[in-house]
Amino acid sequence: MADNTQTDLKIEQYDVIMIGAGPSALSAAVYTTREDIGTVLLEKGVVGGLAAITDRVDNYPGFPDGVAGLDLAEKLEEQAERFGADIRYGEVSEITTHSDDHTVLIKTIDDTIYKAKAVLIATGSDYRKIGVPGEEEYYGRGVHYCATCDGAFYRDKKLVVVGGGNSAVQEALFLTRFTTHIDLLVRSTVKASEVLQHELKKAVDVGTITIHLGVETKEIVGEDNKVTNVTAMKNGEEIEYQTNGVFIFVGLIPNTQFLQNSDVKLDEVGFILTDYNLHTNMPGVFASGDVRSGATMQIASAVGEGATAALKIREYLEDPAKK
Repeated sequence: MADNTQTDLKIEQYDVIMIGAGPSALSAAVYTTREDIGTVLLEKGVVGGLAAITDRVDNYPGFPDGVAGLDLAEKLEEQAERFGADIRYGEVSEITTHSDDHTVLIKTIDDTIYKAKAVLIATGSDYRKIGVPGEEEYYGRGVHYCATCDGAFYRDKKLVVVGGGNSAVQEALFLTRFTTHIDLLVRSTVKASEVLQHELKKAVDVGTITIHLGVETKEIVGEDNKVTNVTAMKNGEEIEYQTNGVFIFVGLIPNTQFLQNSDVKLDEVGFILTDYNLHTNMPGVFASGDVRSGATMQIASAVGEGATAALKIREYLEDPAKK
């Protein structure tokens, strides 16, 4: 999608623009900036992405006792900035190819325009919603997606956790630090890793978590701006769970909404398609981390892809004709 209307506007020009400032982009920025490639990172939310709001990361190499997600994010940010990465807050609204020299133009929602020889999209993923009545209405007032952020508000309270994968089980276990009891609502079966299921069984045995299988959440009900209960269905029967809050962990969706009108190809779910060089179909535009189709959704993998993307971007800058 070539752009022919913005050539008279003031445009900030850089070698590389990275959209997002999570682990993948921060890793890539370490590599590009160490080679004196001018790099700007545009982040619309929290530097460090979902890693920054994850309570603890136990499977990141080099930390035998685990590491707090926020600590890991801060270290990645500090390292990238030490080599000269310029991290800015800005939400991208459009990405196009410049009609004159085939570089990439990036526009933010405040109408700032950046021009780059290469772009890395590393916007990650966001929490998937379950789409039931009450979910949006009580968001932040009883409905949450981040145990680390909001769990402490429910000290000595009862909670419902929706989900049965790794995230749901891990976050439910974390929430037991604060709550008196958790009802874990699982639509089918618990699909968390064996290690997490072992820890979950311990919590079940001591009575802090009760697992409800084959349960489909139907509505989040509240009164006086507070959540009071969750209505669900099991085997055709309606069940009600009394609770002070609901934490939902049912997977992730890619942060690619800003690409809907671009030429960057997405898969059927909305993740970015790339080749083995992490290059998208759009010249000069690369993608890495959780936003990429086929990603493993692991921080270590995202960091590795960021490093790979940086090396491929360097090759591209040296010879743009080589894809």
